[in-house]
Formats: sequence, C-alpha cells, structure tokens
Amino acid sequence: QVPLVESGGGLVQAGGSLRLSCAASGSIFSIYIMGWYRQAPGKQRELVATITSGGSTNYADSVKGRFTISRANAKNTVYLQMNSLKPEDTAVYYCKTDTLLGERYWGQGTQVTVSS
Repeated sequence: QVPLVESGGGLVQAGGSLRLSCAASGSIFSIYIMGWYRQAPGKQRELVATITSGGSTNYADSVKGRFTISRANAKNTVYLQMNSLKPEDTAVYYCKTDTLLGERYWGQGTQVTVSS
C-alpha cells in the first residue's frame, strides 16, 4: 500500500490556480505534521508549507499570501491551494508526513508547471 498518494498537479498559465491533494493511507498512524515541499530542476528540495494536527501552519516566504495549506484530519489528507502562480513555482511538489512515532513518509511527487 502506497503511504502517500498525491494528485492535482498540471500545467497552468501564470496567474492561475491549482489545488494539490495528498492522502495518507490507513497504515499510517498518529500523523502529526503534514506538509508540501518542492524541487525545481537543478535546485535543492525546499519547504513550501506545513500544518500540524492542531492546525498551526508555516509557509515559505516566497508563497505567503498566495498558497494556503489545509488538512482534513479525519481523512488524513492535506491540501495545498495555490493561487497567483508564477513561473518560478514550477517544480515537482512532494507531500511529506511525520508521525508522533518518529516515522516520516514522502509522496511520489506531482509536477506543477507554470507557463509565462
């Protein structure tokens, strides 16, 4: 069973919006933090946004005011609403989750491409 399943990536024009989803499988317990990271070609993977089980959020400065992270705890699902997208947002977006048991899981990644 795949631990994390992402969806929602695609191609969009600058200024457009996309919504990413990441669902954790039922085999993952005690999820604490869920988040999104991204990696552009030739660059290191970087934090985009995280959210705790209590709803506390953290955003990279580059996405503040444009992206919103949310989660449905009952569904073990995290979302990333991305508005006002820019070409520099183009990257592979990865979902990550950390549990209270010290486990960490990564998703397979979903491509987001923003054309100018």
